[in-house]
Amino acid sequence: MKLSISEARKRLPALVRRVRRDAGARVEITVHNEVVAELRAVQPEPAPGAAAQSLLRLMKKMSKPRGRKLLISSHVKTHLYGPRGAIR
Repeated sequence: MKLSISEARKRLPALVRRVRRDAGARVEITVHNEVVAELRAVQPEPAPGAAAQSLLRLMKKMSKPRGRKLLISSHVKTHLYGPRGAIR
């Protein structure tokens, strides 16, 4: 949803309630038809040290020879942020 800044000011409490109810909702705030801000729900942060723990598990997994090598350095983001990664 796009709203002008003056309309967003008038409807701010209702917009906050909407975003709070629906975590996927976002409101784009415009000035002269140019988007300058976005209102959306806060995303949960990963647990402290989650990336380091994931890399340690991966190192442990890699130390066991299994025949085929994993090229972790070229796929770091996949291992950290993928479906089974540490940071979701």
